Amino acid sequence: MFKVGDRYAEKFSFTQEQVIRFAELTGDKNPIHLDPEYAATTPFKKNIIHGAFSASIFSKILGMKFPGKGTIYLKQEISFKRPMYVDCEYEAILTILELNPENHTALIETIINDAATQKRTVEGRATVMHKELI
Repeated sequence: MFKVGDRYAEKFSFTQEQVIRFAELTGDKNPIHLDPEYAATTPFKKNIIHGAFSASIFSKILGMKFPGKGTIYLKQEISFKRPMYVDCEYEAILTILELNPENHTALIETIINDAATQKRTVEGRATVMHKELI
């Protein structure tokens, strides 16, 4: 049984190989993600992770861990606050903000912080449906 305020946190990182695979799967081969020489000429100075790839951690957590298997991802509002880099540790934090027992849905805050600095890199809200959200 879930309740408002329930929270789940998970530390993670992505490798450059995973970024390359994401670029191949999506077709987003923007050089800011793949070309170190190009990235050096940008304000970031090095390759950054695709925003959509960074937020994909939410899909994994929602669908497999919190609320878990059987979750239907209905909506995601998201803001990308800071760039994310390969081989850096981040922490995804999900917190239930609202529950609607009638339709088995929840509004969940979705955050990613840099694990070292605690600076926010991604923030948003997801709406999900799950049979256990009553």
